[in-house]
Amino acid sequence: MAALAGSAVLALLSTACTGSNDTGGNDDSAAGKDVTITFWHGWSQDNEVKAINDSVAAFEKTHPNIHVKAVSNVADDKVNQALRAGGDDAPDVVSSFSTNNVGMFCSTKAFIDLKPQLQKSGIDPAKTFPAAMLNYTQFKGNQCSLPLLGDAYGLYYNKKAFAAAGIANPPKTFSEFAADAKLLTVADGDGYKQLGFMPLYHGYESTTEHFLGQYGATYFGEDGKSNLASDPTVAAMLNWQKGLVDQLGGYAKLEKFRSTFGEEFSAKNPFHTGQVAMAIDGEWRTAALAENKPDFDWATAPFPVPDDQADTWGRGYQTGTIVGIASTSKKQAASWEFVKYLTTDTDAVVNFANAIHNVPSTVDALNSPKLAADPNFKTFIDIAKNAHSGTTPPAVNGSGYITTLQNLGYDYESGKQSDLAAGLAATAKQIDTDIAQAK
Repeated sequence: MAALAGSAVLALLSTACTGSNDTGGNDDSAAGKDVTITFWHGWSQDNEVKAINDSVAAFEKTHPNIHVKAVSNVADDKVNQALRAGGDDAPDVVSSFSTNNVGMFCSTKAFIDLKPQLQKSGIDPAKTFPAAMLNYTQFKGNQCSLPLLGDAYGLYYNKKAFAAAGIANPPKTFSEFAADAKLLTVADGDGYKQLGFMPLYHGYESTTEHFLGQYGATYFGEDGKSNLASDPTVAAMLNWQKGLVDQLGGYAKLEKFRSTFGEEFSAKNPFHTGQVAMAIDGEWRTAALAENKPDFDWATAPFPVPDDQADTWGRGYQTGTIVGIASTSKKQAASWEFVKYLTTDTDAVVNFANAIHNVPSTVDALNSPKLAADPNFKTFIDIAKNAHSGTTPPAVNGSGYITTLQNLGYDYESGKQSDLAAGLAATAKQIDTDIAQAK
């Protein structure tokens, strides 16, 4: 889905520059006159829409002259069509679920650079937002968006299955993880009654970028070129994942079992049903499990790390929702007041996080006593605070480079590509070519 969205956005943005940073910087809101701004966002579930509408209402109460018209369930491709067309129907403020598109939003100037507004408001981004979240909201010095709640990835494990296998604690290193995955795997004929962990990249959330988050991979060198072939952590991750695939039965057997899984965002998720005993997933899964109530006790922990980086245990991959101001907006002063409230007001951030079970996106909100954080959710709060946690860097062609690496992962795990060094070299070359064409 991210790849399709990225391609759609790239196709739209490559046709024309969508705006500039000097359109509508001031409006009548500064003088206390009534101003109405339009806010487009992607939330669509009833509880999510209610939560964002509650945030809007709270903002309007503190800014009685600024009115917000919120429009829900808007995808990135529609956003960019509107920004390209401009006019009265275009949004003033936009949020997006895809941090992969920040590089395009910034480089095409679809969103304004928020550094002047941050400076004028006395907000230091480095002290306000966790490092990983700040990193995925900017591109080449352009702070064209800010974080609006986040996601962190960790380990979910079946405590009943752990007890049956004689495992006392969740694994911290990959060697412990491999041993536990084997102990937790129960055969059933030529298949599985229970699988310790589904390592295939088509398994839910077991993607290359989520695994590489445990290694601290950099993706690009200082020259902007892909360093996937020269960064040893990338080959190490691909070999670790392939070793786990082979250990747990091989690609064909695992793929056959994967075909029996229910939908990821349902009560038929394989962790919910007990088909897998361990899973990598985001903080939102805690709410889903609490609602679906599987017939076993479960818990969370940071996902394991490489043995030679054992001191980084507690880290995890991070992503989230971003929000920016359209360059075409003629109401940027009012829009900034709204964006500032959504992203930096501690109570606003905490209330929104509590309502939709996402990770707060400011340092103060992460430490707020008002944050609803039971032990299982606290795991993800701690991951967001961890200095070793990271993300994937924005690129001018969005998620293109992630998709290219993922395709190598598919080929390598299945045995279609046996020469990893050659595969990584070709992948890096393709990524560089794609980015050059996008520029």
